[in-house]
Amino acid sequence: MHYSSFAAATLMGVLMVSAPALAGERAPTAEERAKIESSLTAAGFTAWKELELDDGKWEVDDAVGADGKTYDVELDPATFNILARELDD
Repeated sequence: MHYSSFAAATLMGVLMVSAPALAGERAPTAEERAKIESSLTAAGFTAWKELELDDGKWEVDDAVGADGKTYDVELDPATFNILARELDD
C-alpha cells in the first residue's frame, strides 16, 4: 500500500468514527435541560436517563411515565413539546 493510499484510508476511518458528532448530536445546555425536564414533568414523567439532540429533535431515553412504564420520548427542539412517545420494551 502506498503512503497516500494509507493516509486516505486512515482519514476515511476517522471521518466515519466522527460522523455522529458532525451530524449534530449533542447534550442539552442547562437552559435546554430545564425546559425538557419541565415538559416531561408536566406530561407525568417521573424519571429519565439520557437527553440528547439528534436528527433535529430532542430524544429522551428510558423516561418513566406515571403508569410506571418506560418510554422513549421525542420533543420539538424549538417548543419542547412532546412529539412522540414509544413504549420501551
